[in-house]
Amino acid sequence: MKKKLLKIFILLTTINLGMNRVSAQENQKERPNIIVVLADDMSAADSGTYGHPLTKTPNMDKLASRGLKFNQAYSACGVCSPSRSAILTGRTPYRNGVWRHLSGNHQAHLRASEITYPELLKGIGYETCHIGKWHLLSQPQYGNPDFPQVGEQGGYDYWMATHNNASPSHKNPDNFFLNGKALGKLEGYSAPLVADAAIKWLKEIRDPKKPFVLSVWFHEPHSPIATDIKFANIYGEHKNKVYMGNITQLDYALGQLMKTLDDIDETKDTFIFFSSDNGPVPRYGGTTGGLRGLKRSSYEGGIRVPGIVSWPGHIKPGSVTDKAMIGTDIFTTVLDIVDIPIPTDRTIDGASLLPLFEGKEITRNSPLYWRTHVSSFDSRSALRIGDWKIVSDDVMQNYQLFNIAEDENETKDLSAEHPEKLKELKDSIQNMWKNIEHEGPKEWWHAEKQKPSKGGKLSY
Repeated sequence: MKKKLLKIFILLTTINLGMNRVSAQENQKERPNIIVVLADDMSAADSGTYGHPLTKTPNMDKLASRGLKFNQAYSACGVCSPSRSAILTGRTPYRNGVWRHLSGNHQAHLRASEITYPELLKGIGYETCHIGKWHLLSQPQYGNPDFPQVGEQGGYDYWMATHNNASPSHKNPDNFFLNGKALGKLEGYSAPLVADAAIKWLKEIRDPKKPFVLSVWFHEPHSPIATDIKFANIYGEHKNKVYMGNITQLDYALGQLMKTLDDIDETKDTFIFFSSDNGPVPRYGGTTGGLRGLKRSSYEGGIRVPGIVSWPGHIKPGSVTDKAMIGTDIFTTVLDIVDIPIPTDRTIDGASLLPLFEGKEITRNSPLYWRTHVSSFDSRSALRIGDWKIVSDDVMQNYQLFNIAEDENETKDLSAEHPEKLKELKDSIQNMWKNIEHEGPKEWWHAEKQKPSKGGKLSY
């Protein structure tokens, strides 16, 4: 109860500060709509927008032509639940409590003490909506009245969500809940169904006089994959036609959402960010474009994702950047856009991207950091400062050093050649982990047995 009251006090204080700052600037600064769209298990390399020679993604292309494409966009973790929690809270996953994927019977969840950007924007008059995958509760917690559900957890007025993946596949999913009520079997394919629900909310349910926050979290291309034949047939007899068609199915849904914004004359007033929760799974057809590692890894292939942002009048159309961004940056950027102060009672790891949109440098208080509980032992955690990236094993005893600007495929370990840089990043990653252990709910990960690497001893 004390924690809940403290959170209410913090929220009210933050919101009041934000309202004062917004009202003081009402005539100078409009409050845009905010849309965050996520793919699931999709690398940047699996889109035509980022150079795939076959996969067609005309709507991602269109979104990029309207705004900015990041060549180095990262998820905050190599698996889904943690990376999603980071987007909402601006905090690296072990810090916010969602330290692992929440598919089984675990006590971990997005804690009530966490503050999300939809909560904060709701407090200054935004309408809020979530459509699609959630995955920030474990399976026994989802639908359990003893736990806050999607709306209360995330700060949403309206929600239509699945706990985890579309079941039994993307075709005719039967596990959606609408504001807590099971919907049963739906006819169609997941991404278009998710887009249709978002469109219905935009056109029929929300108050058009208010700005809105909308999360659209697709299931594609996560397994079990099912692709409408009209999208698969685009690729003829290609052996990977179902997977490539699945990406195009997702892209079609994105296009329907974008078309609706045009139709209701909201595009010019909307900040829209498209990304993914982590890298691909090759056995289902995904590729990394040559990057080392896969989903679950802290190498580039596990965390490099698409990052496309559009905000008419504020971002130069068709621009491209090699500056790195990470999922935690979305929280901080959104708050900066609407002029809500960053909470000061907790560590916020994300940086605002707003200066980048204006041609300036991003200012970071925390380095880019990853820790993935199910990764291979040699790439359990990583940290990046500038072009330099250090990768650690599970017990933080063995390290590799890479210069991503010169070697994005991480083929050459430079630790022996640059001992001073190795020490600098080694100190940084160890200090980061100590800070996270001090602040995060370490009793949750201490309680779960994890197998250390051969001959090693777990450090947590």
